[in-house]
Amino acid sequence: MTHTPPPQPPEDENKLIAERREKLSAIRQQGGVAFPNDFKPKHHALDLVRKYGEIPNEELEPQGIVVSLGGRMMLKRMMGKASFATLQDSTGRLQLFVTKDALGDEVYAAFKHWDLGDILGAEGTLFRTKTGELSVRVTTLRLLTKSLRPLPDKFHGMADQEQKYRQRYVDLITDEEARARFVARSKALGSIRHYMIEHGFMEVETPMLHPIPGGANAKPFTTHHNALDQQMFLRIAPELYLKRLIVGGFERVFEVNRNFRNEGISVRHNPEFTMMEFYAAWWNHHDVMDFTEQVLRHAARQATGSASITYAGKPVDLDKPFTRLSVRDSLVVHAGLSEAEAGDAEVLRAKLKAAGEEAPAHWKLPELQFGLFEAVVEEKLWHPTFIIDYPVEVSPLARASDANPGITERFELFMTGREYANGFSELNDAEDQAARFHAQAANKDAGDEEAMFYDADFIRALEYGMPPTGGCGIGIDRLMMLITDSPSIRDVILFPSLRKEG
Repeated sequence: MTHTPPPQPPEDENKLIAERREKLSAIRQQGGVAFPNDFKPKHHALDLVRKYGEIPNEELEPQGIVVSLGGRMMLKRMMGKASFATLQDSTGRLQLFVTKDALGDEVYAAFKHWDLGDILGAEGTLFRTKTGELSVRVTTLRLLTKSLRPLPDKFHGMADQEQKYRQRYVDLITDEEARARFVARSKALGSIRHYMIEHGFMEVETPMLHPIPGGANAKPFTTHHNALDQQMFLRIAPELYLKRLIVGGFERVFEVNRNFRNEGISVRHNPEFTMMEFYAAWWNHHDVMDFTEQVLRHAARQATGSASITYAGKPVDLDKPFTRLSVRDSLVVHAGLSEAEAGDAEVLRAKLKAAGEEAPAHWKLPELQFGLFEAVVEEKLWHPTFIIDYPVEVSPLARASDANPGITERFELFMTGREYANGFSELNDAEDQAARFHAQAANKDAGDEEAMFYDADFIRALEYGMPPTGGCGIGIDRLMMLITDSPSIRDVILFPSLRKEG
C-alpha cells in the first residue's frame, strides 16, 4: 500500500521576509555595496539559446565563448562543491553551473545563502551538460539586488486571479504565458501603428481633459481644474478633436490612446481602456470597413503569425472577407424573424418583452429593431460581421444615408459575440449636427446621463466646412483579448482597475 505524504504547511511569509531582511542587513554591516549599479549584461538568454542551442558540446566548449547575463534566480540546486541555478531575464531562462573552485570559498559560501528571486550578474563560458542542456560555466557571480519577498510556489505560481491583476509584477515574473501575452500585445500595437503610417495616416495626440465630453454616449469622469476654476471631464472619446483636424486640412489622422468611461467593470469593460480612432477625408463607411478589415487581419498576422486564430476553443477566421448585414437583416438571419416580422413594430415590442428587455413606449420601429438586435443577435455573431444601416436615432454623429434618410452610413464590427469597432461616414452638415446635439441635450435634461452635451465649438468647426470623411474607433483591449485568446479584458491590461485593497 502506497502512502501519500501529507502536504507541507505553507511557510510563514513574514518569517521568510524577516530572514531575508537579516541577510540584507548582514551585507550592509560587512561594508559591501548592498545594491551595486555597475554590472551591464552583454547577452540575453534567448539569443544564446537560438545561436548555440543546437551545437554539440564537443564543438561548443572548446570555443570558450564568454557570456555575461543578468537576471533573477528562479531555481537553485545545491550539491556540495558544485551547484546549479536558473537565471531568468526578459527573454527567457538559462542554466548556471556554479562551482566552489571557480568562484572561491567566500563567494560560493555567500551564494549558498542567496534566495530565489534575488537578481544576479553572471559571467562565464558556454557548455552543454551531460543531459544536453545549454549552460554557463560561471567564473564570476554577483548579488545585484536582494529580493526581500519570497516568490510564489514554483509549481503553482499565483493561484488567485485577482492577486495576479493586483500584483502584475509578480505575475510577470512567474508566469511565462502572461509575459508572452503582453509581448504579443506590444507587437500587435506596434504593427497597427506601422500599418497606419504606411497608409498615409499621421499619428496625433488630442486632449485627455475636455471642457465638454463628447464623441460617444457614455457617462464621463468629472474633475475640477483649479487654475481655470472650471469643471473638466476625462475624455470618453477623441472623435470631435480628430474631426477638427480634418477640418484643419490634415486628410488622414489617427490616435492610439486612453478613453475613460465611468461605467461598470466586467470581463469586457474597464473604466480606462485603449482605443484607436482614425479618420480619412474622401472616404465613406464602405472604405472604412474595407480598411478596418485589413488592419485587424494585419495585426493578427504580426502578433500570432496567422489571421486564422482560435478563441475559447473555437476558430475565428480573419482571412475570409467579413460578413455585412443590416440591423434588420440580422434579425432575420440570427433571430428567426420573417422579413415581415422584422418590420413590424408590435412584433418587435413583444419579442423584446419576451426576452425580458425594456421596450419604451416612445420607441419607434428603428429603435425596436436595434433594441432586439442588442438583446438577441449580438451574442450570436461569432465570425467577423459588420452590422450596417443603423437608425439615425441611435447614431448622433453619423451621416444619414442619401437614399434612405432614416438610416445612417454606420457600421459596427462584431466577433465572438462582442463589439470590436464602430465607424461611419461622418456627419459634416453643421446644421444637422447642431439639431442632433440639441436632441441629445434634451435627453440629458430629461435624465439620460450618457447623452451628449452640446458642443458649440465643434459646430463652429463644421461651419468652416469638413470634407466628406470616414472614421472608425477600434477597441484595442478587446482586440488583444481575441489575438491572445484571453477570457477577460483584465488579462490584457497590465494594471486593470480594481477595488482599493482593504
